[in-house]
Amino acid sequence: MEGIPHQIPRTVEEFFGDFKGRRAGLIKALTIDVEKLYQQCDPEKENLCLYGLPNEAWKVDLPVEEVPSELPEPALGINFARDGMQEKDWLSLVAMHSDSWLLAVAFYFGARYGFGKNERKKLFQMINELPTIFEVVTGNVKQPKDRSAATHNSGKSKSSGKVSRQSEHQTKAVKMSPPPKDEDDSGEEEEEDDEQGATCGACGDNSGTDEFWICCDVCEKWYHGKCVKMTPAKAEHMKQYKCPSCSSKRARV
Repeated sequence: MEGIPHQIPRTVEEFFGDFKGRRAGLIKALTIDVEKLYQQCDPEKENLCLYGLPNEAWKVDLPVEEVPSELPEPALGINFARDGMQEKDWLSLVAMHSDSWLLAVAFYFGARYGFGKNERKKLFQMINELPTIFEVVTGNVKQPKDRSAATHNSGKSKSSGKVSRQSEHQTKAVKMSPPPKDEDDSGEEEEEDDEQGATCGACGDNSGTDEFWICCDVCEKWYHGKCVKMTPAKAEHMKQYKCPSCSSKRARV
């Protein structure tokens, strides 16, 4: 085993491919094969771990008995928490631990095969370009900076203000920066408004640009998702969103 690092040259790209394969397997387990994963994580069994495999597959298994193990071990006992919390919270918890495990495996390989500072930095940058498993599972995938800038600079018209909701499902399924205000179509205050961004119609704050925002299709005001108790997962399946204020007005009529 000691001679392997010298006999088999390894590159950052090869390890990134290993990372992507394991990541794809874990995402599949936590999004597509949820029912199968749920059944295999029986709390009556011993400590179980969720493993992502390089071939984009996954498995639930007991931790290896070898000490120290060939690779870092995933979180132990994920099956014990299965019935103690809501399913979405349990899946989110396992997703967070899976992200930590993937990074541990990637940098274990980096240490084992003698990566230098630049190689470690390159590997991390490549990994960091991908959404985390937690972001994918919860639907809170952060918007790329270039798209955010394009949204802010797209103008003040109502149609451009809603471009993020109509294109690529960016509004209701992902975290995003609050869009420009639609209050003034003139160009005099455009630069100032673009810097400040829209304010939340519920709390009046314009902070939290990396949080999930949603626009009311009636009054066209923007809200923090948490202020109106709306999650990306719920919003993604809605054809039209009405804020609490607009919903109550219709109810009174």
